[in-house]
Amino acid sequence: MITNPFGRGRELLARAPEFRRRFSAWRGERPFWAGLFTFAAGLPILYWPYANLNLGGIPLALSTTSGAGSLVIGTLLLVLGVTLCWRPHLRVFAGIATLLLALISFPVANFGGLFLGVASGLIGGSLACAWLPPTADEPSTAPGDQMAATATTATTATTATTATSAAAGEGPSGS
Repeated sequence: MITNPFGRGRELLARAPEFRRRFSAWRGERPFWAGLFTFAAGLPILYWPYANLNLGGIPLALSTTSGAGSLVIGTLLLVLGVTLCWRPHLRVFAGIATLLLALISFPVANFGGLFLGVASGLIGGSLACAWLPPTADEPSTAPGDQMAATATTATTATTATTATSAAAGEGPSGS
């Protein structure tokens, strides 16, 4: 018997900031946006050859011989998108393969999914090739956490300087 149907929602809301912080840290360690654009490029390339549309009662079918090519290219783009998120060290290979598949999809797969797949694939492949992993000296915290840490460090440094000058007998003015 459920006595408190909203208790679980409150618990999830209490965990949301922690989840968001962990997701931001995870996303910062890999070419997340490149993977998302690459995955999104595969969807319209797969969809249009197999869609049956009615435009004002007139059937519009883009099913041509490009169906097999669209299936292969779309599936490969979906796999490359997932690869970029889970295996960031393969970013250059996946980026170049995404760029080539996006360009090949233009003549093969109904103008690359009616230009949506080509555009998204070119953006995703370019982002994958341009992405660099964070260096060891960069903090892996979210920008909001980083600003809070900087403010805490500045406050601590000011307090330490005041304590040092007071111990030296200089007083709070520093002279």
